[in-house]
This record gives sequence, C-alpha cells and structure tokens, in this order.
Amino acid sequence: MHGPAGWDVEGPVRAEIFMIRLNGDRLELTGPDGPVPWLVQLDDIEHPVAVVTRIVSGLVGPPLLVHSTSWRRDGSAVVLSFVVVIGAEQAVGMASATIGRTELARSDATKAPQRISQAQVLEHGLRHLAWLVQDDEVVASRLSSRWHEALSAYVPEPFRGLP
Repeated sequence: MHGPAGWDVEGPVRAEIFMIRLNGDRLELTGPDGPVPWLVQLDDIEHPVAVVTRIVSGLVGPPLLVHSTSWRRDGSAVVLSFVVVIGAEQAVGMASATIGRTELARSDATKAPQRISQAQVLEHGLRHLAWLVQDDEVVASRLSSRWHEALSAYVPEPFRGLP
C-alpha cells in the first residue's frame, strides 16, 4: 500500500473482518467460518474498504456498513480491522454467536498494548461504531433505530494512559 512519501507499508497487509448482525436485540458475530473474524490478504492495487465490500457482497449480498476501526502490527503484517454490518437475514445458514463485552486493551501514552485479543478489537470496533452513530450522519442514517439502541451500551472511554 502506498501513501505519501515515507508512508509506505512494508510486508503483507491483511483485512480482519468482523461481520456482525442484529438478531432481535442481540449483536452477533457471524461469518463464513462461524462466529470468528476472518482474515483476507490485501494487495496494493485495490483500496481495503473496496476489497472488504466486494468480498462480503459476494458472500452474503451488499453490507449495510463497512468501516475500518483500527490497525495493528502482527509479526511482519499490518492488520486493518473492519466492522461490517449486515442484515440479520444475510447470515442465514452461518453460525453466529452473541457478542459479549470485554475490557479494552490498554497501553501507555507512546506504546501499543503488548497483547490484543480479537474480543478486544471487536469491543473497540463496537465502541467506535457507537460513537459514529452519534457523530456521523452517514453511519446514523444507514443503521436503524434498533441498531442505535443496541449500540447505546457501547460508550467510548477516555484515554487512560496518562496520569
């Protein structure tokens, strides 16, 4: 992937896709391999959002929302995490599981956390989505009032790395 001079990323770039749906009033994780995020290798030709949108569309139909919520280094790869919102009916036949809450991965002011679990990445992504529902007209208009209600428990927290 290439950006401004000096911003090149060396090594593989992967998309980590958390495909979520609202089943009644429960947020659920789902996907082609069950209720786990899936990784997709990206090339440097197509935009990561376009790749994720294309792959999800081919699998279950057009997503309601595709949003990159974070990134991290994993060995030699850069992993871009995406929350992909689909309609409940789009996950028919795929195993799904209710999403539980977890503590966020914490760091200090200038270092990344030593370990970040996938549950923590998803927690961060849902808090990010909850903020966007309040702050971004496009996101707010794409998600129903039931989604707004389901996300209301995910409150962004201030940075705790400074005394």
